[in-house]
Amino acid sequence: MAYEKPWLSFNDQLQNLKSRGMVIADEPKALEHLERIGYYRLSGYWFPFRQRTAECCPLYADGRSKYKKGMTDKLVLNEFKAGASFQQAVDLYVFDKKLRLLVLDALERIEVALRVDISHLLGKRDAFAYLKPDLLQQDFAVKLDDKTGLSRHHQWLQNHARLISRSKEEFIRHNTGKYGLPLAVWIACEVWDFGTLSALFAGMLPEDQNQIAQKYGLGKGQVFASWLRCLSYLRNVCAHHSRLWNRNMSEQPKKPDASEVPLLEAAWQSPHILARPFILLCIIRHLLIQTNPNSEWWGRLSDHLKSFPALAHVDLSLAGMGIIEGWEAW
Repeated sequence: MAYEKPWLSFNDQLQNLKSRGMVIADEPKALEHLERIGYYRLSGYWFPFRQRTAECCPLYADGRSKYKKGMTDKLVLNEFKAGASFQQAVDLYVFDKKLRLLVLDALERIEVALRVDISHLLGKRDAFAYLKPDLLQQDFAVKLDDKTGLSRHHQWLQNHARLISRSKEEFIRHNTGKYGLPLAVWIACEVWDFGTLSALFAGMLPEDQNQIAQKYGLGKGQVFASWLRCLSYLRNVCAHHSRLWNRNMSEQPKKPDASEVPLLEAAWQSPHILARPFILLCIIRHLLIQTNPNSEWWGRLSDHLKSFPALAHVDLSLAGMGIIEGWEAW
């Protein structure tokens, strides 16, 4: 399709919202938000404010159904629900921003601990274990992708090399200047990001995975590997300032044994909970408690969740996050 939506001035953007039924009590302040945050970014927060049709089965122009037989949906209309206001969208945006900052704070602690766990275990085997296929899973180190002709280890090494080459850290310059490449795992790991750590952990030998997973109260390394993939995705969402609070998460965590994380047992009985971010916040809570039992992060997060804007009139609540009943008492 040809893109035909016109450029609009900030004033025209405001008038567009008003014409669709959005309440704007303070126009100068609303204009300031449009100029500083942007219409398109804010639209992700007022999108749930828009009216919906009743359940229906949309058709293509030729009469064919857009969905599989028996499936229906509610179509999103251009007009806003009664009482929806610009300030409420900004309040939701601010709530989401603070949520992302809390998540990044916790993920930083997990990432730093994981660097130590991986580098210490692999380093005991060999200072350059991350380069050696025989110290990694064969599916990761040897099996070639049909499209690229590369193993996942090849692709991981390309990313590792990129992180090393672009690093401005003094300790990287010192070690490469004095000893050359490659760098020992306990040095190289300090420039790996969460995604790089997660990908390497997924390629480690099962016994090594299990040994690290047990430090976090999990018996199976494969479960922990899936959790790390999910948290890597979560970190990318937060780092790129994307909408988080009701996001549909593309990565979903594997289920641990019920005795390991009993509070999460209900999550795997609900596709909605599994597809939303709250379960990942619970996983963060579990990991932090294992590494730092005195962590107050969950308390700060709980206080923030209780500050969710009053949006019941537009059918929004913490349920959109995939909240688990009874979380307030944890």
